[in-house]
Amino acid sequence: MAFQKPTGTQDLLPGVVERWQFVEDKARDICRRFNYREIRTPLFEQTSLFVRGVGETTDIVEKEMYTFEDKSGRSMTLRPEGTAGVVRSYVENKLYGEPDVSKLYYIGPMFRYERPQAGRQRQFHQFGIEALGSVDPAIDAEAISLGYQFCIDLGLKGVKVEVNSVGTPAVRAAYREKLLQFLTPMKDSLCKDCQSRMERNPLRVLDCKVDQDKFTDAPSILDSLDEECETHFNQVKAYLTEMNVDYDVNPRLVRGLDYYTHTAFEYKAAGIGAIDTVGGGGRYNGLVADVGGPDQPGIGLAIGLERIQLILENQEVDVEAYKPIDVYFVALGEAAEKEITKQLYLLRQAGFVAERDYLGRKMKAQMKSADRMQARFTAILGDDELSRGEIALKSMESGEQKTVKLTDLAKELK
Repeated sequence: MAFQKPTGTQDLLPGVVERWQFVEDKARDICRRFNYREIRTPLFEQTSLFVRGVGETTDIVEKEMYTFEDKSGRSMTLRPEGTAGVVRSYVENKLYGEPDVSKLYYIGPMFRYERPQAGRQRQFHQFGIEALGSVDPAIDAEAISLGYQFCIDLGLKGVKVEVNSVGTPAVRAAYREKLLQFLTPMKDSLCKDCQSRMERNPLRVLDCKVDQDKFTDAPSILDSLDEECETHFNQVKAYLTEMNVDYDVNPRLVRGLDYYTHTAFEYKAAGIGAIDTVGGGGRYNGLVADVGGPDQPGIGLAIGLERIQLILENQEVDVEAYKPIDVYFVALGEAAEKEITKQLYLLRQAGFVAERDYLGRKMKAQMKSADRMQARFTAILGDDELSRGEIALKSMESGEQKTVKLTDLAKELK
C-alpha cells in the first residue's frame, strides 16, 4: 500500500528545511534583541478554550478547527492559533505574578481545515509574540515594530504595516448600530456567511473575502472612538512615526479574531498572489479574564512562515540556506580508515563540521562527494602519511595543498 502525506501538509526535506532554519534563527534573534523569551505550549487544548478565546463567530471556530474526542470523551482541538494557548499557560502558571511584563514568543505548527493554496496549508507554521501586563501604547508600537523589523531583517521588499483601532466593547456596540444601518439594505445581496454574521457580529462582515467591494462606503469605526481610544491610537501612531515604521491607517481592518481591543494591525508584502497578508495581531485587554485569569491586558502578533517562505522565493531573496562543511576526510587504506574515524570525531568535538565517505568509494568519487557538499577543505590520509603522523590538507577553493601533522589538524583548520 502506497502512503502519501495528508492534503494540506508538506514534507520539508534537506535542502529546503535549511531555509526554514534561516527564518527561525532570524525570529529567535530578534526576540532576543527585544527581550522576549520562548514559550512552548501543547499542540492540542480543550475545545472550549478556542471557542471562548478566539470567538464563536470567527471562521476558525465555525469552519476550520480540527476537533476530536479523546478516550475520556473530552472535546479536544488541535491549536488553530497560538495566542489562546499562551494566555491559558500565562494564567495556569500564574505568570501574572511576576513583577515585569511577560514578554513571550513561540514558533510552531498550527492546524486549520482550509482549502490549500499558495502560502496556506492545513498544517502551517507561525512565529508569534505575546506581551502581557501593560496597557502602555508604547508596547503596542514595540510589538508592531518587532514584526516589521523581522521582515526587514529577512530581506523582504515592499513591507508595509496597516493599523487600525477597533476600540473597546462599548465603542464597538455604538459602531455596531451604525454599521447595521449601512448593511441592512444590502443584506439579501451579501454572501450567506455575512448574512449570518450580521445577526451575531456585524464587524466580522468587514473581514469578508467575497463582498469587499460592497463595503467601500461603510462607516469608519474611527469616527466612533471615544477619547480614551482615540488618545491610545494617536500615541501608537506617534511612536511608529518616531521609529520610522512604514504604516498606513486602514479603518476597515478588523482582523479575523474576536478578542481584539484598541490596536489591530497587519503586515503586507508583495509576492504571494491575491493574499498579501503576511501576518498581524492586536491588543486583547479582556482575553486573560475570559479564560479565567485576572483582568490583565495583552498584545500579540503572529506571522505565517509558509507565506514568508513564498515571498523569499518570489522576491529571490538570497537566503543562507546551505552551510558548507569545513572538512571532508578521504582515506586510502584500512589503517587510514581507522585513523580518520578518530580524527573525524576529534574535529567534531572541537566544533568543526566534518564528514567522510561511508560507501567504500575510490578517491576520485570521494573528492566529487566533497565538492558536492561544498567542503572548504579535504583532508587526505594514506598509509604513507599515517606512518609519518601527517595528513594532506587541500583547499577546495584555491587548490593549494600542504602536509600538516595530525596533531595540528584542528589548529591548522582554525
